[in-house]
Amino acid sequence: MNTHRVTRATRLSLAAAVVGVGCVLLVASMPWWAERSSLRLVTEFLCILALGQMWNLLAGYGGLASMGQQAFVGLGAYCLVVLGLKLGVPAFWVVPLAGLVGALVAVPTALVVFRLRGAYFAIGTWVVAEVFRLVIANLPQVSGGSGLSIAPLLRGMDVELRDAWSLWLALALGAGGTLALYALLRSRWGLALTAVRDSEPASESLGVSVPRIKWAVYIAAGGAAAMTGALLFITKLRVSPDAAFSMEWTTLMFFTVVIGGIGTLEGPLVGALAYFALREALSDQGSGYLIVLGAVTVAVMLWAPGGLWGLLTQRWDLHLFPVRRRVTSRTTISP
Repeated sequence: MNTHRVTRATRLSLAAAVVGVGCVLLVASMPWWAERSSLRLVTEFLCILALGQMWNLLAGYGGLASMGQQAFVGLGAYCLVVLGLKLGVPAFWVVPLAGLVGALVAVPTALVVFRLRGAYFAIGTWVVAEVFRLVIANLPQVSGGSGLSIAPLLRGMDVELRDAWSLWLALALGAGGTLALYALLRSRWGLALTAVRDSEPASESLGVSVPRIKWAVYIAAGGAAAMTGALLFITKLRVSPDAAFSMEWTTLMFFTVVIGGIGTLEGPLVGALAYFALREALSDQGSGYLIVLGAVTVAVMLWAPGGLWGLLTQRWDLHLFPVRRRVTSRTTISP
């Protein structure tokens, strides 16, 4: 007799969950046994992963190919200046507050850029980011274009404690953001989000509010990018408009998502690993690694539009974060 069961989890996903929990615990314990250089590298990796997942949420699921997310990274960085140096808020308390500021600023920004469509939307978000940079660069209250050090904000804090808190917050943003997105995709909101990704007209015909979904996605991505920006510049100890609002931040998001696989939770993780592997392998080549990154990106877009993870799923049907239900059958022998 054949019995059928509807499931989401697979043996691979269950094994991946166990390995993932082990990795999170291992990373969380690094301040007690790892070298400082390793702590900083893992912190940066987790921050890039967080940025990649949020851009994947925007473009891969919400259909919002923003090229101006550096606006929110820079906004988070300058929250360190305004809230930290000017108002005296402790450095690591600025990080969640920067998320709130980023989400609030995303509201009027969306009112402007959501009037645009397609390539105009991408260009419009980049223009908004440039406006943010120019405004900050011409404000003497935050030292204008010269930038300033945020080291006074961390004065009196033990260096090892600062590195530990940076790592733990990065872990919350990177791993926590991935798990939050996974939980979202398994909910009814996730069904609506994937419906919008697949076809906006079809999702609207089923009663999905496309504008509401896009607003929620844009605001959430803006807040997360601002938190990540604040944390990144805590580790860099200096903020300037050109660095905080650099197009390189969005380029990194684009690279990790496209190389790994857009529209998948595994994609940004694979893309971030590929980016850091290439960067470390080509660290002696100066800016030459950027040429390699560009060449790899073009090659993947031409011959593997689904990214590296897409190649793996096409061949072996691998899913570390299964969100679709599957019907499995089992044959039993009746007595």
